[in-house]
Parts: sequence; structure tokens; C-alpha cells
Amino acid sequence: MDTTNATQSDLRCPTCAGQCSYSPTYRGLECASCGNVHDLKTDDDYRAAEELGYNPNLTGEDLPDLSKTRAHHCKTCGGVVLFTGPALSERCPYCDGPVVLGTQDTSYETMALIPFEIDAMYAQHQAQDWVKRRIAAPNDLEDIVAKARVAGLYAPFWTFDSEEAVEYWAQYTVGSSSNRRTKTTKGKMRISFDDLLMPASPHVTPLIRDGILHDFDPSALRPYREGYLAGFAAERHHQSVADGLDSNEADKRLLIRNRIKQHINKSGVNNLGYHTHTSGIHYRRILLPVWILHYEYRGQPMKVVVSGIDGRTYGERPFSVPKIAAYSGLLSAIAIIIGLAWGAGGLL
Repeated sequence: MDTTNATQSDLRCPTCAGQCSYSPTYRGLECASCGNVHDLKTDDDYRAAEELGYNPNLTGEDLPDLSKTRAHHCKTCGGVVLFTGPALSERCPYCDGPVVLGTQDTSYETMALIPFEIDAMYAQHQAQDWVKRRIAAPNDLEDIVAKARVAGLYAPFWTFDSEEAVEYWAQYTVGSSSNRRTKTTKGKMRISFDDLLMPASPHVTPLIRDGILHDFDPSALRPYREGYLAGFAAERHHQSVADGLDSNEADKRLLIRNRIKQHINKSGVNNLGYHTHTSGIHYRRILLPVWILHYEYRGQPMKVVVSGIDGRTYGERPFSVPKIAAYSGLLSAIAIIIGLAWGAGGLL
């Protein structure tokens, strides 16, 4: 049975049999025909924040979900995206490229998600407000962004917990600039990571990740239900836990190094190395909501990302060369005036 078709039939309004889509405004399924809103809450919503344990020494405990869904493959970036119900987009939410219905898709089961809490109109407003605050933005940029194509997407993320038993060694400098000395230090420490939020797809770019990282609250998670996806696109999870840990290892190393530097609490820390023993791994596979606004400026594709949770906005933008020149000239003039005033004061 085609899971996508089955899901679509589940999204029919129980009152008039019209097609429903998820409404961020009413936080439920809204019927396009009669306007009735149907609640998606369940008595088990509190369980959405639960985590699963993972032991890297055991095999076979993290298996893909073999249920079939009809997935869409982007011809431009290669992304595999699921559109549920009356999807808002027939183009890839990530790169705005064309999508085609692909083969049946096998993926890992999504455990939970945070539903969209702001709608497309508010996301567009946030993007335009973000443009207004950009220094040296071209004069026509606000009008161009106002006409941007808006795509709502549930992007795949991990949350990881772990305990790290760290042994480290490093050098640091002491003394004045004319009498610097190098000292060596080593030590042990424990680091606990709780709900470390990591991308679960190479298509989740730093721009998308940064647009939502600061908004994550586990208490806002809801159990995965297709109704939350109705009207939106979603990228399913295609990474095993081992793949997810491996792909995010570089970010984790950076966090551990920063914690070690804080622990040493000396200036000029260098030649830092460490060993760590990881235990107590727990994880969640979750989906988080983002609005992505695609626009072009003089033939250059750009995007603005708005968190679907609270509207936090990040983006790519062009600069106005004349404005940059004017600002540079103004700063130079101010510096000259301050220098002359300082000099004149010294002569008095």
C-alpha cells in the first residue's frame, strides 16, 4: 500500500470530508472547505520528549523503518523530501530546484517533532523586517524579498546525550609581552552533553541550523503524526545513529576543546590534545520547522531562513557598493576629525 495515499485519506475532514492541512495559527488540522479545526493532541504527548539509549558495541538495534512512502527527489541538490497532503511546494524547499516523484523511500522512524507555530505570512514579515535592519543593503532588496517564494519545511535533527571522561594535555603562555614563558598542563575532567542538537542531513546547512538552534525546547516536542506535516514538506531521517554521531563528530570535538580551555582557564592555550571515553549515549530523531524564503538578486540565488518556532531570522544578502563607499568615507572623516581634535587638544 502506498503510505502517502493512505495518509492523504486520513487528512479528510470528519465533518465534511474536505481536505485538511496543518494550521500554525490554530495549532491543528484546518479544513479548506468548512474551516473546522481538528485537534492533534493526544494523551501521550508527554512521551514525545523520551529518549532511546544507544550502545555502539551492539549491532542490529537501530534498524530502518521498512514502511514505504513516495518520496520526491530534487534534481538540483539531490535532497529526498516527502510532501504530505496538500503540500505548499512543488519545488525543493532547500534549494528551490525542481522535484520529481521518486521511488519508494525507506528511512528511519521519526520519534517526535515540534510543530510550526508561526505561519507563512508572519515568516515573510520577519524576513522583510530582517532586511530593513541590514546595513548597506540595496534599496530594492526589501521589495524583492517581499516577493520571495516561501517554503515550509520540517528539517531532520538529532538530539544526543553523552558522558565524556576526558584526559587532556596542553600548553599555555604566562608573563609579560617582553618575558613570555610556556608552561605545560594536563588533567582529567568529565563533560555531560544534554540534548546536543545536531543536523541529521547534509542539506541542513549552517544557515538553517543556526536559524533554529537557539529555539529548541524538548518540552515543545510532540509525538510524530502525519497531520502535523499536512501542507508542508519534510525530509525523513536516513542516518543510522552511528552515521549521525560520525557526521557530527567535528562539531562535538570543537565543543569538547572549548570546555577543556574553560577548565584550564589560562590565556594563550595551544597544542591542546585529549582522549575521551564516551558512555551513556541517548538520542532522539526529531523534525524541526523552518520557513525558507528563496529570492534572486541580479541573478544570484539567495535565501532567508525563519525559525518556524518563534520567528528568529537569518539570511544571505547582497551589499550596496555605493552605500559601503559612503559609510567608509563617513568613518574616515570621523576618524580624521577625532585625530585633529586630539592633536589640537595636545597643543593647548
